[in-house]
Parts: sequence; C-alpha cells; structure tokens
Amino acid sequence: MKSRTLSLLLGGVVAASLSLAAASASADTKLLKFAHDNKTDPFENPAHACTAVFNNIIENETNGSIKTEVFPSNQLGNAREHVQMVRDNVIQATLASTGALASYYPRIDVLNLPFAFDSNASTYRVFDGPFGEAFAEDIESVLGDVKVLGFPDTGGFFAVTNSKRPINTLDDFKGIRIRTMTVPAHQAVIQSLGGEAYPLAWGEVYTGLQTGVIDGQMNPIPIISFWKMFEVQKYMTLTNHLFSPYTFVISKTFWDGLTPEEQTIVRKAAESCVAASRGLSRIIEASDRGLSGLADKIEITALSAEDRERFKSASQPAVIELIEQSGDTKAVELLELFRTEVNKANSEPYLQ
Repeated sequence: MKSRTLSLLLGGVVAASLSLAAASASADTKLLKFAHDNKTDPFENPAHACTAVFNNIIENETNGSIKTEVFPSNQLGNAREHVQMVRDNVIQATLASTGALASYYPRIDVLNLPFAFDSNASTYRVFDGPFGEAFAEDIESVLGDVKVLGFPDTGGFFAVTNSKRPINTLDDFKGIRIRTMTVPAHQAVIQSLGGEAYPLAWGEVYTGLQTGVIDGQMNPIPIISFWKMFEVQKYMTLTNHLFSPYTFVISKTFWDGLTPEEQTIVRKAAESCVAASRGLSRIIEASDRGLSGLADKIEITALSAEDRERFKSASQPAVIELIEQSGDTKAVELLELFRTEVNKANSEPYLQ
C-alpha cells in the first residue's frame, strides 16, 4: 500500500514537472503573426508562396523557438492597416504593397518611374543591390518601428486591361478611366498618357469594372489571371510600364527580441520568401495560368518598340517632375540612385 502511494506521488511529481516544463517552453516561444491581403493558395499567388516558404523555414530551423501564424485574405484588416499593426507589434510581419506603404512613406513614389526596366532580371539586380539597401534603410528611418527584409515580387510587370478598345498608341488611351492605387505617381502616369486616373480600393476593383465605374485597371499578369479580370474586361495591353514589388516589413520590436541565431534564420527565410515570389511569378506568366491561358479569354496586344518609347517620353517626365517638385531632397536623391542603378542593370548582363 505504501509502495503504491509512493508511486502515485512520484507520478504526480513527474507529471507536474512535465507540465511546468511545457508551460515554460510555451512561454519561451516567440509568436510571429504574418498577415497579407492575398488568397491562400501558394501555387496561385506570389504573396502566399512567399509566406508559405518563410513559414516552413522558420518552423523547421528554429526548433520551435519561433512559431508563425499566417493570416491571408485581409483577415486582420486591410493592407494599409497591416503596416500600422506591424509598427505597433500587433502583428509581426506583412508584405506591404506600394499603395499600402504610400501613406506612411510617400517616397515610395521613386519606384514608380514608368518604363524604366528592360527585363525582370534588371529589377532583381536593382532591388538586391545598392538601391535596395539604401531604400530599405530610408524606410526604416522614416517609419522607425520596422525592419525591411526584402522586396518580394507581386507578379512582375504591369499590364493594362480595359473594356473600351485595344490600347496600342497614346491616342487609344484618351478618355479611358483606369483604376490606380492611391499613389500620386500612378495617377500621374495614367494622366500623362491621356487616360483618366481613378483611385479605388483594391477590394472594389472587380465590382467597379463590372458596373462601369471604371473602364480598366493595371496589374501584373498573375493578378489579372488569378482575379479573373477577363470576365469584366475585353482588352489587355502588355505595357510593362511599372514594376511594383512588395516591401517585406517586420516589427522592429519583435526583431530586437530575437537572438542573433534567430535573426540569421529569419533573414534566410525572408530571402527564400523573395526567391519563391519571383519564381512563382515567372512560372505563372509562362503557364496556362498566365499569358497563354489568357489568350483565348481577352484580346492581347503588345506595344511596339516605337510606341513604348512614345509612352516613356510622355510619362517619365511627369513622375520626375512630381518628385522634384515635392521639395523632398531625400526623395530626389533616391530617385537619382534608382535611375543610375536601373540604367546599369539594363545595360549589363544579369549573370556575370
């Protein structure tokens, strides 16, 4: 009887010890909540591909010291609210679009110099090089509460769709109402090309196209395909006029609370996230979920080299003037660095 009582007591002590250890381990675990505004299929959109890869590396390589939770489809608020929530450490990470970041960081407009890049490879070189480093540092300096971990791909170069007519020349653009983000440079681009810029929240775009509130919109091909814009649009022009990456921001409070080893893992996971977004974007473009899949659903045209130069000549000065007249010397400095690095990337082979 005494032996049985002793065994029960010892068992209770062991169980209590295990419970305390589990509670202690749970208390030591750092929770990283990651929100974005896209849907949940990592094979359909670059944002969730990015977060899925990031999540997998963090979970596997930190031995449980960091646990991640991903909240897609604006479950925790809209994209702009996600940025503020990262600053407040309510969530720890998000992929901020240029539109979401613009109200906190107006210098984002330096990215919106139209018809700047000659290829996707050029964009990677610019955002992974001296400009990307300077740009990240400036975002951190202005926002104060975030760490920038890279610039994932939103889907590649922008194309323009509309329901009125094919757009091949500047004259074709006249009078067409195009949805833009609430980004001054985007509006300046459309207006300089002869169109009518109409800022509209992303959640209202499909309905706006359906009801005729807007005639068209501009986005990367994977987004046009994934959101089935062809159901409410007749024409698409491969303008390739903008490349607008996400900015991967993480809470500085959270970052500063990580060990050096954990920071290394998070950096590596972020780099893989960026690579995944770029890889999936190119795969979608080349597959039947991209351009070839859209070919029998919407009339597609591409700008001739001559018309691309005309579009460039009409729109670039408008954005340069917008930034130079802002009175923001740092924005002008960043624009000059951007143009220098873009020209270098366009003129040199990507692989050297």
